[in-house]
Amino acid sequence: MTDNGPNNILKFLDYLRYERGYSSYTVSAYKRDLNQFMTFLHNYKYQMYSDFAEIDKQAIRHFISSEYERKDNRPGRKNDPIKPRTIAREIATIKSFFKYLVQAEVISYNPASHIKTPKFEKRIPTFIQTGKIDTLMQMPDETRLIGLRDRAILELFYATGIRLSELVGLNIDSVNTNKNTIKVLGKWNKERIVPFGKPARSALDSYLKKRKISWSAPLKSPLFCARGEKRISVRTVQQRIKIYLKDLLGGKEGSNPHTLRHTFGTHLLDNDADIRSIQELMGHSSISTTQIYTKVNPQKMKEIYKKSHPHAS
Repeated sequence: MTDNGPNNILKFLDYLRYERGYSSYTVSAYKRDLNQFMTFLHNYKYQMYSDFAEIDKQAIRHFISSEYERKDNRPGRKNDPIKPRTIAREIATIKSFFKYLVQAEVISYNPASHIKTPKFEKRIPTFIQTGKIDTLMQMPDETRLIGLRDRAILELFYATGIRLSELVGLNIDSVNTNKNTIKVLGKWNKERIVPFGKPARSALDSYLKKRKISWSAPLKSPLFCARGEKRISVRTVQQRIKIYLKDLLGGKEGSNPHTLRHTFGTHLLDNDADIRSIQELMGHSSISTTQIYTKVNPQKMKEIYKKSHPHAS
């Protein structure tokens, strides 16, 4: 494609980042989806498109069909079929992109407007049983800097329920050491304050001490670093968490940082936290997102109902 292709993708990604306030993690996902779509378009019917105005509904449908036939080539997933949820996300990305192109007056007709995005029931989240939390926290090798860092990451994830992108973006000045709270920049650039307890504070102190810096370090220093004081990457955190959770849970299912976020929400609900408070702590824009945790422990919801509703008994 010519200037109308890659340049408009870059403008769209900037729009998501700066006008919609999407996190860098989310923007990267949009970029991957559009790159996959571009790869398909370059080979579709062995012709090159000069601009997006030439893309029709049929081309998008052929892309969707090709995704159902494509095999994943990422390490550890060789020849796995592409997951339906991944394809649904790609469709949603394409629909958002063409809607943007119409709004920006790059094209006059939206070929994706009548393409349907598959609907999925929200899956009940995987979470870690309370009795296994101590086992998890003891897994990192705390004689090494990387182990102390991993312990601090695990403790902070479990203590706060923050998202992966939010954790990676934390700086030294994100932490209020007097109140044991962190200031988190969440989705759509919304700030929230989340408290954490003594175990997370102790793990953070031990990590920074081994790293030979203190809470008085330059305020914009990354809280969690890879080598050479470089900010830790999303990918590195994913890989490190996967090692511990695969061992703890005995397989791939739930071996990602989001499991710790789910565990945070589930354990709060199990201990009678108000669902609106959980929503606030987790940074959910909609209460319906938080309500998925009520499906994890239906017995708990039954107890709350019996205690709270006048006609429950």
